[in-house]
Amino acid sequence: MAALRWARIGSAIAMLTLVHTASPYAQSTSPADLLGQAVIPGERVQYGNGALQFGELRVPDGSGDHPLAILVHGGCWTAKLGQLPEAATSLDLLRPMSLALADRGIATWNIEYRRLGNDGGGWPGTFEDVAKATDFVRQLAPKHRLDVQRIVLVGHSSGGHLAFWLAARHKLPADSQLQGPAPLRVAGVVSIDGPPDLESIIGFERQVCGAPVVEQLLGGSPAEFPARYRQSSAARLLPIGTRQEVLIGGKLPAQWIDAMKSYAAAAKDAGDPITVTTLENAGHFDGLNPKAPAWATVVASIQSIIGAK
Repeated sequence: MAALRWARIGSAIAMLTLVHTASPYAQSTSPADLLGQAVIPGERVQYGNGALQFGELRVPDGSGDHPLAILVHGGCWTAKLGQLPEAATSLDLLRPMSLALADRGIATWNIEYRRLGNDGGGWPGTFEDVAKATDFVRQLAPKHRLDVQRIVLVGHSSGGHLAFWLAARHKLPADSQLQGPAPLRVAGVVSIDGPPDLESIIGFERQVCGAPVVEQLLGGSPAEFPARYRQSSAARLLPIGTRQEVLIGGKLPAQWIDAMKSYAAAAKDAGDPITVTTLENAGHFDGLNPKAPAWATVVASIQSIIGAK
């Protein structure tokens, strides 16, 4: 019965994210597969006083300063999708990735944050939380031997959007409530199926997430809140001055892929170093699975930014 339940969960989330294809490899990894891997959580550390203002830290064995991957999970910017368990849209989904990177000598800071459905989630709470969690690395670094010159943001799906935004946050206007006093600069970003621009996916995201989550996230339409849309996407802040790796799962919906490729072209034209790589025969969650073929490309992208081996 448990196996059947997880099979239904995996099928449901696949429909919600529209990653079904004819490829026999497209759904080789489901959220159930990731949640079912036996991974002990990392050290839980609060970066704020809120119940969801925490992250899980993993530090590799050995001496010396470690490069760091800040992991930002996806889930349509929401706390819960339909009948799926809350874990399917939480940091739990990135625990296998977190452990695998730590085993390769890369420390990981897997962050949780308020989302739609949580008290204070949306605008500006979601953005404030991920920004605060990222800047908190300055406090973690001395005690845990983290190299602040070798930090990479890694985001999946809606977490990819947030990872792009975190890298671009230093370009926000001085009067923005989201910038903070000194945004942490990073060496680069790896986004796995992440949409860099929110406005470009309005309408389409209803098919993906089952609701108008972009307008819910920002509190209204672009016409109602133009400043919020300008300040919430890396695409509106180019050039962001950091290296970017855009990883695209095979046979994603055309509009989603077009949004990522259009952003990459604009970033390149603006002078940013950016690379687009297709994860051949990969489903939406394969890039998170250390047991999937796509994992090798994800690791290589991360290592290329922080110089790890």
